Amino acid sequence: MSQRPFRVLGLQQIAIGALDKGELRKLWVDTFGLGVKGNFKSERENVDEDIVELGHGPFAVEVDLMQPIDPEKKPRVDQPALNHIGLWVDDIHKAVEWLDAQGVRFAPGGIRKGAAGFDVCFIHPKGNEDKPLGGAGVLIELVQAPPEVVEAFERLGA
Repeated sequence: MSQRPFRVLGLQQIAIGALDKGELRKLWVDTFGLGVKGNFKSERENVDEDIVELGHGPFAVEVDLMQPIDPEKKPRVDQPALNHIGLWVDDIHKAVEWLDAQGVRFAPGGIRKGAAGFDVCFIHPKGNEDKPLGGAGVLIELVQAPPEVVEAFERLGA
């Protein structure tokens, strides 16, 4: 294999689709606190999209919250919604406690060691009657950031 002519530097964006992006905004903007950066609407691409941002500067990640303009037409930006995404958190125990109090539904298993050795837990893809906030069809992994990641974000003001 020849030497790769580029480097993967980090996560630039994730795109999440639902029939109604309002459900996505409730979780990502209202509950998680991400800021709205812009909007994009295209009849040709059958998408009505809110662009929100996670982090700042070089650590910023764009999160596109998409819904189809016409659910009867293609492409269907909500199918598939996404398998799962991972989010660094600086204190997983406080995050789980606070999110649970906000009505976020967690998948079974609680906080545990993930595949990479970090503590993780999962937000269920769907809310239920008891805990109405879920990932709007997307499984979300919360990952305890190691001290060096937390320090890097603190050092750069992210």
